[in-house]
Amino acid sequence: MTLSFRRIFQSISFFAPGFVFLFALEATSLVAFGSEGSLRVGVAEADITPPVGFPMAGYYHERLAEGEIDPLKARAIVFIDGETSGALVVCDLIGISTDLKNEVRRRASEKTGIPAENIALSATHSHTAPDYMKELYLRIGNEPQPEMRANYIDKLIGGPVDAICTAFANAKPSIIETGSGTQNEAVAFNRRAVTRDGSVKTWMAASHPDFVRTAGPIDPQIGLVMIRDEAKKPVGVLSNFALHLDTVGGMKWSADYPFFIERTLQQSLGAGVISIFGNGCCGDINHVNPRSTERNTAAVIGQSIGNSIVRDLSGLQPLGNQKLTVKSRVVQLPLQDATQEEVAQSIEVLNKAKRKEPVEFLEHVTAYKKLIIDQMRHKEPFAKTREHITWGLSRSLAGIGDNLPVDMTVITLGTDVAIVALPGEAFVELGLSIKQASPFKTTLVIELSNCVETIYVPTRVAAAGGSYEVTNSTTLPGSGELIVETAISLLREAATDVIAQTPATP
Repeated sequence: MTLSFRRIFQSISFFAPGFVFLFALEATSLVAFGSEGSLRVGVAEADITPPVGFPMAGYYHERLAEGEIDPLKARAIVFIDGETSGALVVCDLIGISTDLKNEVRRRASEKTGIPAENIALSATHSHTAPDYMKELYLRIGNEPQPEMRANYIDKLIGGPVDAICTAFANAKPSIIETGSGTQNEAVAFNRRAVTRDGSVKTWMAASHPDFVRTAGPIDPQIGLVMIRDEAKKPVGVLSNFALHLDTVGGMKWSADYPFFIERTLQQSLGAGVISIFGNGCCGDINHVNPRSTERNTAAVIGQSIGNSIVRDLSGLQPLGNQKLTVKSRVVQLPLQDATQEEVAQSIEVLNKAKRKEPVEFLEHVTAYKKLIIDQMRHKEPFAKTREHITWGLSRSLAGIGDNLPVDMTVITLGTDVAIVALPGEAFVELGLSIKQASPFKTTLVIELSNCVETIYVPTRVAAAGGSYEVTNSTTLPGSGELIVETAISLLREAATDVIAQTPATP
């Protein structure tokens, strides 16, 4: 086996002494089971629930959590094939900041040997998760802040790292089944509408006199990867479906509808099964039916998707070629501008909002976005950014210039399955384009990976139509298409590698 005892021992030397012997036992069994070139898979989870009183995400004013409905977690899946390894960790967060990605990647790579660029971090986009970016900004810079907040940042970074390390330690030969299901019950709807004057409005009811049609499609496919141990016992399910998370609301921590997906799977497959839900491209998709006044709850949505997964697991096919390929690339997305005049106007708008004076919603959105862009584009920002915003603060991206560097990761297994991790809140059409062009039988496109600072990533067509998602984007039109082109290029490279290393049929 290529992975040596020495490398494993080096990776565990970062752990507490009392844990080393136990971890070494796990590593020994890993070597005993493994064989040269055999694919091994591990899954694990860690708690990342903040304390009561920590800021909550999702909106443009501070909200302090008052309790917990269900826990927030980081769930990891690790693949190892000889010298090649990769990991995906999905967190119950509103987004993955570049600062968080960098910290988790660095620490997890040091402890496991997985190349940092082969680790993808994704967020489910729960709006009842922490608003952590300012606290992370201060912690990385060793700046003072309340002890409770600083301690949570340590937990937030440590949780995904622990999940990756545990999954790495648990990795062993597994039975992998792949394919896709279909969500037949209507739980996802395109939230943009074409109006009579040709403009596009977000959240418009079909009963509105200006409503003409829904502006785009949905994606009913549920991408699936099932992991069983050698005794065929279910260990984990990686699922992928495109639907915005903003169904819970309130002032208590909640993972939103993925919690109910997990509970439904565990009721059917066993309490120990780990459900890793990666959100699909859903920048223009939510749970509100424009033709109805009723809204599905998180429980109804999660149970429905969970039941669809359970129903369609029987149709999955065993993984054929087990060749693991991991590809990554940094893509430079052109940033919008933020002039000194625009920044000054934005500060006035944000100050009005803080004084609880009336501010038009899209004006507020634009003002907040301009300060994020100002911080990224300029070595010396026009604003004292930390005085005006919380989320969007970044040490990694401060003063980067005209382009936003985003990491894209593709993990493939043979010719059967591909996992594409891409940045931002991407429109559903972008995900559909990647799936259509992918040479792999099943392609899971997971948004909000590695970089949330793009905010929304619309299509060029959507940019022409306007409305909320277009307003709330930091990059220029065409960024979505550039992401699609990069994803397809990486998928083709991976497929070419598999073909090149597959023995020719006599």
